[in-house]
Amino acid sequence: MSGRQTIHYSVIVPAYRENGNIRPLVTRIFEALRRLDSPVPADQVEVIIVDDNSRDGSAENVQSLQQEGYNVRIIVRTMERGLSSAVVRGFQEALGDNMLCMDADLQHPPEYVPTMLAALSPSSTFVLGTRYGPGVEMDKDWPVHRRIISAGARILALPLTSASDPMSGFFGIRKESFLKARGLNSQGFKIALDLLIKANIPADAIAEVPFSFGVRSEGESKLTGKVMIKYLEQLAELYWYKYSALLVFFIIIVVVTLLVLARSAMGSLSPESQHKY
Repeated sequence: MSGRQTIHYSVIVPAYRENGNIRPLVTRIFEALRRLDSPVPADQVEVIIVDDNSRDGSAENVQSLQQEGYNVRIIVRTMERGLSSAVVRGFQEALGDNMLCMDADLQHPPEYVPTMLAALSPSSTFVLGTRYGPGVEMDKDWPVHRRIISAGARILALPLTSASDPMSGFFGIRKESFLKARGLNSQGFKIALDLLIKANIPADAIAEVPFSFGVRSEGESKLTGKVMIKYLEQLAELYWYKYSALLVFFIIIVVVTLLVLARSAMGSLSPESQHKY
């Protein structure tokens, strides 16, 4: 029970068939946390793997890591599927007030975890790993079509948030901000974007940490045509969520203007207005 009380930071890792990456991910996270210059103590951090019933040995792998002393646990979901809902489940189960989400495929370098966690504070309630910071060669190891898709998705999201990389899956949020979010889209492609809007994160509460993508060593990419369609659906829902009040106001102004113009036109056609002096 005392160990649970010391946990101030939770790292959430959604996973599906990522068993080959779990051990290097967990060991590299805690190796970074145990460095003398780490701003976050390793014994205050837990790692939660949220697995969508992979049945690939992930649960057994986590059990072995636990026996070796790593503070890691796994949640195996049998009734749900999907990246965003896995992240939400992990945040709900987290013991820490400072929560970080990262991919299992090692493209989010574990060595950045201490810096990302330390960036969270009562005034900086959201931290974003950005590929658009100074000194970062964005997606340098990606094929051209992936770069085009990434850039296009980012441009479509720009009217929604001032964050430089709202498409990033490497992000963190304070628990009190997470709990304020309502109507999260558990089927959406980018949960960070959903949280930025629905938790009403102000621009000055977003801390950004530049990072370069690592290279996937195991498993397969989850980017498919179906995923891209879900992202477009998510964008449509977020635009309505954020701008529906403005749209309704605009429609009211248009209707009132038309009514005034119609009344004016009818007045100009009345017999009194046509009387000649």
